[in-house]
Amino acid sequence: MSPAGSQPPQDVPPFLFVIIGATGDLTRRKLLPALHALVRGRHIEGDYQVLGVARSAMADGEFRDWARDALEEAHVEADGEAAEGEDPLADWCDHCLHYVSVDGGGEEDYRRVREKIEEIEADAGLPGNRVFYLALPPAAFAPTIRGLGQAGLHEPPDDTTWARLVVEKPFGHDLASAQELNTLVHRWFDESQVYRIDHYLGKETVQNLLVFRFANTVFEALWNRQYVDSVQITVAESIGVGSRAGYYDSAGALRDMVQNHVTQVLSLVAMEVPVAYGADAVRGEKIKALRSVRPIDPAQQVVLGQYAAGRVDGEPVAAYRDADGVEDDSDTETFAALRLFLDSWRWQGVPFLLRTGKRLERRVTEVAVVFQCPPVALFESLGCGDLEANVLRITLQPDEGVSLDFQIKTPGEPLELRGQELDFEYEDVFGPLPSAYETLLLDVVTGDQTLFVHGDEVEVAWELYAPVLEADGDTLPAHPYEAGSWGPEEADRLLEPGEHWRTR
Repeated sequence: MSPAGSQPPQDVPPFLFVIIGATGDLTRRKLLPALHALVRGRHIEGDYQVLGVARSAMADGEFRDWARDALEEAHVEADGEAAEGEDPLADWCDHCLHYVSVDGGGEEDYRRVREKIEEIEADAGLPGNRVFYLALPPAAFAPTIRGLGQAGLHEPPDDTTWARLVVEKPFGHDLASAQELNTLVHRWFDESQVYRIDHYLGKETVQNLLVFRFANTVFEALWNRQYVDSVQITVAESIGVGSRAGYYDSAGALRDMVQNHVTQVLSLVAMEVPVAYGADAVRGEKIKALRSVRPIDPAQQVVLGQYAAGRVDGEPVAAYRDADGVEDDSDTETFAALRLFLDSWRWQGVPFLLRTGKRLERRVTEVAVVFQCPPVALFESLGCGDLEANVLRITLQPDEGVSLDFQIKTPGEPLELRGQELDFEYEDVFGPLPSAYETLLLDVVTGDQTLFVHGDEVEVAWELYAPVLEADGDTLPAHPYEAGSWGPEEADRLLEPGEHWRTR
């Protein structure tokens, strides 16, 4: 499942990896470095080629030069020491990279793409296994999928080969558009061919949620309403919208983060044990968990915010409305907090507190499972005061790891309790972790859909948040909050007495 550590190479058949949108930022920063890392780490050993498809007019050589610069900018390391005059990155690009331009993305363009694919496969002796990765803005998904289908590229050359479609988020912008896109995808591709990618699911610690829960009896036995007081999921970013302001102002935190990343983590925390570790079983339980979420009352269970000017890491930062591409009177939310409940046997009555935002105090993604306090205040008569709850924290970024807060007696007299922490960090044990894209791209070429989002899952998530997305500004105003804070004070109204937002 993951290329971390010294695992042996996966059984990967020869393949052609087609990147549509090959000159974009995603290809430059993520896809090319991840593909190179998989080859360099010998997780892929065998025949493969990469075809870039984009509108820019380029020859193969120009694309290879562009890609070589991208790898260098990404600080990609070459394999071994290069002899004087050698350039291993350029050699890799020359070995496997090709390019074809498409003008408007019409049927004729994709016939030309098909001809290029067949030429590459014939020259390299590839059997016809193909990945089509849509590294494109959402508006281009539909015409591209249609173009692939009309050119017959949705079908592999024969019964012994395969064709797979990888689609980036966001998959639609509401329930209706997601359903429409699913219908189009399924016109040409079977669900078994479709890999809807959410890079959060490629993070080692996100995957470890399943291992942590279901391979450790001590935690699985406590993972329910009898012992858990609340669950908090925080996805905090210290950065602003950057160059994505044009997209972000039409999306906001709910569409950009809550409907996908945050909800994916929620489903893994809340799901029941699957009958097997496999795509159908795992994704089926995730869908069940999301379907158990009680309908959301936006006015009572949601608080939105938008960052104003402030300071992050000691540096002054401008307000969201001052970003290039954002309207002066924009009411787009950059922060969202929600209090959800699941109507299930395991979680009945346990609140799930979700929080995400930009320009918050610091970058952290964390799941905090807050356990109930002991039912008897045994030490109160000794003046020890209220006990702190045990909290299990699973940190997904930036420092992946797990910690557990617990109470202990301090040495000496009188008796005094103090909170301590058991702490585990992945890098301390395993060294640097692979990127999420390395994990997910390897799963694509090996045919493992476990960490990818099912079409039904997408639609259930959009349906869940539909009342929130449809609420007007009077019901759900975007409260201002100072950049560098933890969001608007109004978010505290989602908390019950004794609760507080938890971020280590």
